[in-house]
Amino acid sequence: MRITNVEAFPVPPRWVFCKIETDEGIAGWGEASLEGYASTQVAAVHQQRPILVGEDPRRIEYLWQGMYRAGFYRGGPVMMSAISGIDHALWDIFGKSVGLPVHQLLGGACRDKVRVYGGCGGEDPSEIAESARACVEAGFTAMKFCPCTTTEIVDGLDVLKRVEARVAAAREAAGDADIALDFHGRIAPPMAIALADVLKPLRPYFIEEPVQCENVDALVRVARSTPIPIATGERLYGRHGFREVIEKDAASILQPDLCHAGGITEVRKIAAMAETHYMAMAPHCPLGPIALAACIQFALCTPNFLIQEHGHLGEGYLKNPFTDTDGHLSIPEGPGLGIEVDEAAVRAMEWEEWQTPREFQTDGSVADW
Repeated sequence: MRITNVEAFPVPPRWVFCKIETDEGIAGWGEASLEGYASTQVAAVHQQRPILVGEDPRRIEYLWQGMYRAGFYRGGPVMMSAISGIDHALWDIFGKSVGLPVHQLLGGACRDKVRVYGGCGGEDPSEIAESARACVEAGFTAMKFCPCTTTEIVDGLDVLKRVEARVAAAREAAGDADIALDFHGRIAPPMAIALADVLKPLRPYFIEEPVQCENVDALVRVARSTPIPIATGERLYGRHGFREVIEKDAASILQPDLCHAGGITEVRKIAAMAETHYMAMAPHCPLGPIALAACIQFALCTPNFLIQEHGHLGEGYLKNPFTDTDGHLSIPEGPGLGIEVDEAAVRAMEWEEWQTPREFQTDGSVADW
């Protein structure tokens, strides 16, 4: 079997799908999305064609190493997202060629179902309470939202009270359901520590990205200041990007994105590294249904998987969309990634480049989104 073509194309609202074709008629699908950079990602995937065309698609590790190490520059969101999408498609082909789902090729299932959390939120505590209540009524046993707007490096009591009121409203409405909080990297260490202290009695499931990931020592400082589990990783790329976080025990939960961190191949290695430090895996996935399909295959065969985020279940994009029932995702039964992309439908969709939102402080200075 040989690869004959590698194609990537943008799909609304902000995704990039890639398709790899072979001389035996088996095609694999992947997702190389990078939010706000779809046009860049299409070009990045196509740049890998010389390494891939003519090769056996089942030599996944060999091809992964070729894409990663062939150039002088390594890592980063653009290159790693392109490799990730291609990796999904290669595993999809391999599974289809032998009639098995990807998780069976990676050692088989170590769990029967995949827990997922719902999304809730709002600005006003009453909105948040209503949203949290709706998650529980929909069957979710866990949910996540961002309780923080833009803050200064050191901010006042009003900010602490505002965030506390939002989380308290969610807790009252959700009862004993798990409530994860996403700080979105918007907070500096002093405020992250202060907020964690205020929120401790409300028992958050975890705090995600309390600070930006560039300075691991700052993350360590926050993690050691609170008993609330800290999660991070959606903006880290490849095992080398996670190495310091793991070695310094800077988090309890790692959140690599299978669209950005190197695909199934690389995130499996990150999970193995994390397992030696008793860290859980909760993959980031606010993207499309192909990314979710890769996450489900990963979750099924990874011992330290904890819980899954999900963006889109695939209605209008997949011929058999995923479902979530009682806080768990449906498990695809087909070979490879277990999905069938509605190719005619997605190619006919109108698309325009998605713009990343911009945030500003009250004095007009730039803030983190």
